[in-house]
Amino acid sequence: MEGYLLGDSAHNAVVIGAGIGGLSAALRLAARGVRVTVVEMADAPGGKIRTAPSAAGPVDIGPTVLTMRPVFEALFADVGERLADHVTLHKDPLLARHFWRDGSTLDLYDDPDASIAAVHAFAGSKAARQFQRFASSAKQLYEAFDGPIMQSAAPALLPLTAHVLKNPKLIPAMMPGLSLARRLRLSFDDPRLRQLFGRYATYVGGSPYQSPAVLGLIWHSEAQGVWSVEGGMHALARALHDLAVAKGVQFQFGVAVDQITQHGGSVSGVHLADGTHLAAGTVVFNGDPRALSKGLLEASAIPHAGTEPRSLSAFVWGFAAEPSGVELAHHNVFFCDDPKLEFGDLAKDQMPRDATLYVCAQDRGITQPNGPERFEIIMNGPPGHKTSEEAEKTCQTRTFETLQQMGLTFSPRPERHALTTPKDFNQAFPASDGSLYGRSPHGMMATFQRPTARTTVKGLYLAGGGAHPGAGVPMACLSGKHAAEAILTDLALTSTSPRTATPGGTSMGSATMANRPSPSSAS
Repeated sequence: MEGYLLGDSAHNAVVIGAGIGGLSAALRLAARGVRVTVVEMADAPGGKIRTAPSAAGPVDIGPTVLTMRPVFEALFADVGERLADHVTLHKDPLLARHFWRDGSTLDLYDDPDASIAAVHAFAGSKAARQFQRFASSAKQLYEAFDGPIMQSAAPALLPLTAHVLKNPKLIPAMMPGLSLARRLRLSFDDPRLRQLFGRYATYVGGSPYQSPAVLGLIWHSEAQGVWSVEGGMHALARALHDLAVAKGVQFQFGVAVDQITQHGGSVSGVHLADGTHLAAGTVVFNGDPRALSKGLLEASAIPHAGTEPRSLSAFVWGFAAEPSGVELAHHNVFFCDDPKLEFGDLAKDQMPRDATLYVCAQDRGITQPNGPERFEIIMNGPPGHKTSEEAEKTCQTRTFETLQQMGLTFSPRPERHALTTPKDFNQAFPASDGSLYGRSPHGMMATFQRPTARTTVKGLYLAGGGAHPGAGVPMACLSGKHAAEAILTDLALTSTSPRTATPGGTSMGSATMANRPSPSSAS
């Protein structure tokens, strides 16, 4: 069946923000015949997939790895395309290399047997058995939650409860009422392994001491495989943008949205900062939902519990240099001495006095680096819209002196202009308070409190990491799917085949992500 191409403004859609969630929604809508315009204040697509210039070329200063590949294969298939025809992916058999202050290291792999052997060599046979049980439990949880939670447009507690009751073996794996840290304390004798898997709470902006035990399933999402995108993660955003243009999506970059307009209780379009009004019966907001709850765009459609409390932010370095002293993999984690101290400081809205540092050696894994390499270093930070010059200097000292103490040095050592702070993130993503993951994952009910695709305003929908199913590039992509499906249902567009591409897509802006304030930017 051919898609519908509807000419009246009631069936035009405006997507605010060209993050992965917005691009996912725009592509799917365009493929079903909806006329889509994407408005983005930054100069290029990607949202939190951003780059910074360096002597070795653009360096990623956002997400660095692709997981849950089937989510992206499904996106391209939904619009009649193949992922492999638009993006070149390289699988990383080595998931990450982990370093501790006592000099010990541990590599983990996408091959379960290789990881078990590595843990055995690292901490002994008992630890290997404990890891095997933990990995099995994480797989069980992931498979149980994928359908009723991640793939569901509007997860509800009752269906999940019924699902668990039908599969009572899930109950001990979920460890209801326990934090992730407590679960890991029961799962591993070795404190280093507890620290390693507790770090997965930070993938969604939380602390292992306050996040639910079920977040252990994140390990399985990574263990299924991680891929590097040739050209960097921003190449994925560019590919989605280019395909959307080919499908007829119009893009306006460097344009801010002042207001989501309404008439008679329904969305009527968006008003741009340059005075233009885009008439539309459908608006997808691909920004932090907190911007709506705060009335930033005069469309208060999100309950307070859907956006508060806030998740973590970060101090992010992006630079080129020559490393020495430590043999790095593509993905590396340098652990602090005491995670309780680190997360205790974060809970007090303070920069950690002793922090775990993630180091992405962007040019490793695909090619053999020769000369300066591109690096991204991430230190978890508290959300907040204020970062002083003194804090920036402190971050520089703590980051690079810590790594030097653990044997890793860079030449030249990056200057402070290579640092993005929580304050910078707040400027780039208005009303986010610098939080990178939307609502905090803390508490047993956090999953059910995130806003879903539909809002209380007719015609206004959400996509992005701040909406269900949550933070991360695959989750943002799924949020776009949920938004598009909700819109098509509400418009009663039942076509199941992509329409022929139409000309007229426009592209404005450069290939690199700007770090300027961006009300329209999103994840």
